[in-house]
Formats: sequence, structure tokens, C-alpha cells
Amino acid sequence: MHEVDMTKCLLLAMEDWKRRHSPAVPRVGTVHLLVGAFTCVEPDQLVFTWKAAVQNTWLAGAELAIEPVALVGRCVACNATYQPSAEEAYRSPCCQHPMEEIVSGRELKIRSVDYSLEGCSLEPASPSLSPCC
Repeated sequence: MHEVDMTKCLLLAMEDWKRRHSPAVPRVGTVHLLVGAFTCVEPDQLVFTWKAAVQNTWLAGAELAIEPVALVGRCVACNATYQPSAEEAYRSPCCQHPMEEIVSGRELKIRSVDYSLEGCSLEPASPSLSPCC
């Protein structure tokens, strides 16, 4: 189950993101992910491991929203783009050439984060700093 490893990487990325907002504390509502069909990640399992991992942390209650990204290949023989399938051995439907180029479907990244900032002062800490809100 590499969803556990993906969740660990996601948590590390969120910790880094949180540090960039310091001293304010982000209150995260939803983390939006792009997950490609060719990543071998099971979205339901990723949500399950996320919910277990964020309990009793600063991310407690944060939801994980997954936007699937279809596998799209480009045929190097005829330059057509198509949605490959295992049933067709990932071959181009127009000329049966094997898939050699993936246009999309390998994504596994944070698209956006819905959040608000807590502990945020409207007055700058120093004249050279702008407010965090």
C-alpha cells in the first residue's frame, strides 16, 4: 500500500507550506489533489490514510479532495492523442503503435489548499514587513 507513503509525503509538503505562513497558523479546510490514473494510487485508500494521519494534528478535520486526471497518450507514429487502456495494451487506436509518450495521467500533486489564517495580526511586526492577512 504505497498510499501510506504518499500520505507521508503529502504531510511533509503541508508542514513545509505551514512554515512559510509562520507566525500565522493556517487552518486548513480542504487539500485539493490532482491524481493521475497511471499513478497506481487508489483515491479511497489515500483519503483513508489521510484521515488517519491528520487526527490530533494541526490538520485535524482537513479534507482531502481528489481530482482524477485521465491517462492520455500521444502516438509517436501518427501524432494522435488518445486515452490508452490496458485492454488495448495501451496501443494507439488509430495505428496500433505502442504507447511511448504520456501526456497526462502521472500527476500526483497538490492543486490548491482552502485555508484561513489564525493568530494573524493586522499590524506589521516591523515597518518593512507587510501584514500576514
